[in-house]
Amino acid sequence: MAAANALTGASVSRGAGASMSGSVTDVCPRSVVAAAPTSRTSSLRPVRCGVVGTAVPVVATAEGGDGRRFRQLPAPPGLVDELVEEALVWCSQHGLVVGDKNHPRSRKAPGVGLLHAPFALLPMSFPKVYWEQALELAPLFNELVHRVSLDGDFLQQTLARTKEVDPFTRRLLDIHSKMMELNKKEDIQLGLTRSDYMVDGATDKLLQVELNTISTSSNGLACGVSELHRNLIRHHERELGLDPASVVGNTAITQHAEALATAWAEYNNQSAVVLVVVQAEERYMYDQYWITVALREMYGVTTIRKTMAEIEAEGDLRPDGTLVINGRPVAVVYFRAGYSPADYPSEAEWRARLLIERSSSIKCPSIAHHLVGTKKIQQELAKEKVLERFLDNKSDIENVRKCFAGLWSLETDNIVNSAIESPELFVLKPQREGGGNNIYGDNLRETLIRLRKDGSNEIAAYILMQRIFPPTSPSYLVREGTFVRDNVVSEFGIFGAYLRNKDKVIINDQCGYLLRTKAASLNEGGVVAGYAFLNSIFLT
Repeated sequence: MAAANALTGASVSRGAGASMSGSVTDVCPRSVVAAAPTSRTSSLRPVRCGVVGTAVPVVATAEGGDGRRFRQLPAPPGLVDELVEEALVWCSQHGLVVGDKNHPRSRKAPGVGLLHAPFALLPMSFPKVYWEQALELAPLFNELVHRVSLDGDFLQQTLARTKEVDPFTRRLLDIHSKMMELNKKEDIQLGLTRSDYMVDGATDKLLQVELNTISTSSNGLACGVSELHRNLIRHHERELGLDPASVVGNTAITQHAEALATAWAEYNNQSAVVLVVVQAEERYMYDQYWITVALREMYGVTTIRKTMAEIEAEGDLRPDGTLVINGRPVAVVYFRAGYSPADYPSEAEWRARLLIERSSSIKCPSIAHHLVGTKKIQQELAKEKVLERFLDNKSDIENVRKCFAGLWSLETDNIVNSAIESPELFVLKPQREGGGNNIYGDNLRETLIRLRKDGSNEIAAYILMQRIFPPTSPSYLVREGTFVRDNVVSEFGIFGAYLRNKDKVIINDQCGYLLRTKAASLNEGGVVAGYAFLNSIFLT
């Protein structure tokens, strides 16, 4: 597949031959180099990511200390029923769907038991200053993940105590250690990340919630909801008094597909496939299918979906390191599972993960990239002088550091005391992904008291984080065909893509966004975990 034109509407930063010194953003000049789309007609209609029309000022009901405006855009009460009905029809016609949890076959059989994805009825007004800050941070975090992943000793040492008390982290580290012993080098590295943020209402600061390095989900659904909101506002522009051009477009799918296709081209085997690692039962399979359809229709790249158990049963390594699944060579392994202990119910799944890591396939992510996303690594990077170990440019370091929330180990006695006294100001986080794992309030206090009383090494399995309190505002939320009006808060994430072949940075850029809105009374906020609603950004 020859290099040719970039995707229509995509805005992609790239670096050719980037060095390890200087500003990360300096080594990512814009160009139009990409894996070539096929000439076949695609039904996908990408929109421009981050390119908006003239923003229409709105009057805020929730604002920070300096008046920067955040709120859910209101819907006139007399128009709500009509908007909801129109939105539900649009979701059904345009694939903004998930599996119905009440249908016995919806998690396994495509096309059976469909339900619209949960969504906020109208987008959230969002100050441009935070949007631009998050976009500027994306290539910095992409490069940071890459550089940390290269430092195997740092990963092993930082997670050593966690390994003693967390069996899941131990198994991941054991595979990583085996790769270090084999001196396994990943010449071509691909990362599809998402950095999640909230804006703290008291300080007006954009603060990072977490950095996701494996199975960054909802990229397909996120694109759909921005189009839904733009469509609703366009049809009701007079009643709403809003400009549909101010809804930020989203190309998470087209840009992620481009990154996967470009990696596939770098592997240089026309007969090879992209292997999508999935769970045995998956309500959100349609979010994943957006990627596979884009790869097929825009690039002619074949994908296969396999669980870890199926990979162990059907996979093999050729003498040259090629991973084959039922005789088909695998160019890229794209993980949409493998981030949770539940994905490894037996030794078969662990054998599959080791098989993948031993292979010459491009991993998205590699075991090292996966480990960089652990909570303990996030906390360690927030320590004084640690970023300087991986980034050289002072401006880059300052920009990354100023978005860090407070992060501490449980060995910091004064912070633990503060958390016991005021648990509402903290979040206790285990080394887990996927939502629903964090500990809050009285449960946080009781857990800390128990851990301190036991004197157990289990403290190494957790970190403490400053709790962020974003502005609240009322919104209409739609789930399973019905709507409620509630006070809500929002968390937004910027997708990123990083592709490198040895010393050559091919892609390093932001790739669209995910905005999730939840009731302000709830602690957790994942869409896939069942707590949040998809939303989009209305730039102000």
